[in-house]
Amino acid sequence: MARNQKHYDTDYKVQSVNLAKEIGLSKAARELGIAPSTLNGWIKATREGRLISTPDSQTPNEAMSLA
Repeated sequence: MARNQKHYDTDYKVQSVNLAKEIGLSKAARELGIAPSTLNGWIKATREGRLISTPDSQTPNEAMSLA
């Protein structure tokens, strides 16, 4: 049976990692409505260089002000 998996774009992941750095992993995951393990995987990917921010990526504060 196939699972309904959400797919997030790279910019969203980068912004989420930045938010987690600012407010902590658990709080960021809760506010974003994603599992802490998912966010932790994105943090690990960032550390390993597999998830890289683009020059036009916004900071979490900029992204929140657009919403």
